[in-house]
Amino acid sequence: MPAKSPSKTHRALEVLEMLRRVGGSARTSHLAAALDVSEETIRRTVKKLSKEGLVVRVHGGVFLAEGGEPGALPSRLGRNRAAKREMARLAAGMVSDGASLFMDVGSSTAYVAEALRRKEGLTVVTNSMTVAQTLMGHNGNRVFLAGGEAAAGMGGCFGATAQEFVCRFHTDLAILGADAVNAERGFLLNDFAEAELTRCYIRHSRRRIIVADHSKFSRTAPVVACAPGEIDILVTDRPPPPALARALAGWEVAVSVPDEKRAA
Repeated sequence: MPAKSPSKTHRALEVLEMLRRVGGSARTSHLAAALDVSEETIRRTVKKLSKEGLVVRVHGGVFLAEGGEPGALPSRLGRNRAAKREMARLAAGMVSDGASLFMDVGSSTAYVAEALRRKEGLTVVTNSMTVAQTLMGHNGNRVFLAGGEAAAGMGGCFGATAQEFVCRFHTDLAILGADAVNAERGFLLNDFAEAELTRCYIRHSRRRIIVADHSKFSRTAPVVACAPGEIDILVTDRPPPPALARALAGWEVAVSVPDEKRAA
C-alpha cells in the first residue's frame, strides 16, 4: 500500500483548514494553541507541507501558498527572502520602542513586522491581517486593524471603510511597500484601492518609509502611489541605478541599503 501523502494526513489537513479560516497566515504558536498540539508538531507538519509547495514558511509563521494569482501575497513572500529579511532589519532599526506606525499590506512589510517583534510598546495601525497577527499581543503592542472589503490573495482590507478608519490616527511613521519604483513617476502600485489607502497613510504620518527590493527598479505599475517627494526614505537591498538615484536625490528621498558584509 503506498505511503500517505503528508498533505493528506489528519494533522496536515487541520493546519491547512485553520490557515484558511484565519485568512491564509498564522504564527506557529497560534496554530499550536488553536489545535492543542505542541509547536514542534506544527513545525514538523509545516515543513512537510512546505516541501509540497502548499505553504510558505517564514520565521515564526506560515502562509498558504495554494491557489491565488502569481502576484498574491504568499507567492511574493517566497521571493528574495534573504534580501527582504535584511531590509526588514534595517527598517525596524528606524522604529523606537513605544512608537506609533502605519503598516500596509505586502511581502516586504510582512518581513518588517517580523523584525519589529523585538520592539516594545508599539501602536500599529494596519490593513494587513498578516501584520496584525504578527504583532498583536506581543511585548505590550497595541494593534488596530482597519476593516473593509477583504481582498483575496492580498491578505488585507481596502475601500472607504478602511480609509475612514486610518484617517482617525496620526502616527510617527508609515512603513509601506511599492510594486514599482522608477525615475519618471516615483513609487507605483498595481491596485487603485491600495494606492488610495497608501495616500491616507502618508497624509496622517510624520515620516514615511518605502521598503522595496531592487527587482522593483525594473518594473512598472499603473497607479501612482503618491508624489515621490512625500517619501522620506527608501529602504532597499541594492543601490538604485544611476537615473533612479538622481531622481531620488532630486526628490530628497534618502536611500538606505543594508551593510554589504551583513547581507552577504
